[in-house]
Amino acid sequence: MSDFTHIGWSIFVGAATVIGLLGCLWLLFVASKRTVMAADNSTGHVFDEDLVEMNNPLPRWWMWLFILTVLFAFVYVALFPGLGSLPGKLGWTSDNEVAAEQKAANAAMAPLYASLAATPAEQLRRDPKAMAIGERLFINNCATCHGSDAHGSKGFPNLTDGDWLHGGAPAKIEETITQGRVGMMPPMAAAVGTAQDVRNVAHYVLSLSKSAHNPIYAAAGQPKFAVCAACHGADGKGNTAIGAPNLTDKIWLHGWGEDAIVAMVNNGKTNTMPAQAGRLTPEQIHVLASYVWSLSQPGSPTTP
Repeated sequence: MSDFTHIGWSIFVGAATVIGLLGCLWLLFVASKRTVMAADNSTGHVFDEDLVEMNNPLPRWWMWLFILTVLFAFVYVALFPGLGSLPGKLGWTSDNEVAAEQKAANAAMAPLYASLAATPAEQLRRDPKAMAIGERLFINNCATCHGSDAHGSKGFPNLTDGDWLHGGAPAKIEETITQGRVGMMPPMAAAVGTAQDVRNVAHYVLSLSKSAHNPIYAAAGQPKFAVCAACHGADGKGNTAIGAPNLTDKIWLHGWGEDAIVAMVNNGKTNTMPAQAGRLTPEQIHVLASYVWSLSQPGSPTTP
């Protein structure tokens, strides 16, 4: 029902359920009435020359079993949420069921996480048991965006390359996981100037990482880069305090090349990483952050 929030859909589902159950009772009532259709109590239908379809009523035990099944269904939809958005007399919900299971699982794992919470990330990355737990937390909570191998994709950072928009220290990663991040670059075309100015700036940005570029356009774009330097720095190496990317390292989160940079300058971009504090305990986040940090550390067992 999450995609159908109008009350009309709830009424439709509830009405369809009740009408369907009443229809079952009506069909059982009709089927229980025997109407003689021929002198020999047959329907008149004959198959394979001698197979006669008879008009016998349903066995009583069978009919009562069906009736009890329908009555059970009425009781079920009254107690549980089966009539549209009505909650049911017992107040049961799948969300509460999942929350209770998660609470029980967290309670069972609490002693283990408590023993790991006091251990620094530098030591946890050498602990195969801790890293196995961290990997499972990563697969369940992070792999949807960053990939099961943590290499990310366009718009989703690679966590194995040591390039961190907000800093890659274990404490900073914990902060990112706990609070989430909102990365925003505003459209800057008006501040840069003409369309050719934007193109020139794109080539200057490419030159910062020694990528293929037009040196004439790049030279013309360098003065215009001043409006970008406020966030990315005069040398283009970014600013982890505000999450401004390093433009000199050939790592392109949203695409590489003149067209991609021009589109970014013209349109801007907003990226959001949701906070995980409501889903994971602080102890789980500590283990997860240690695992994520280990992915980019040389010599770690988890380093790809």
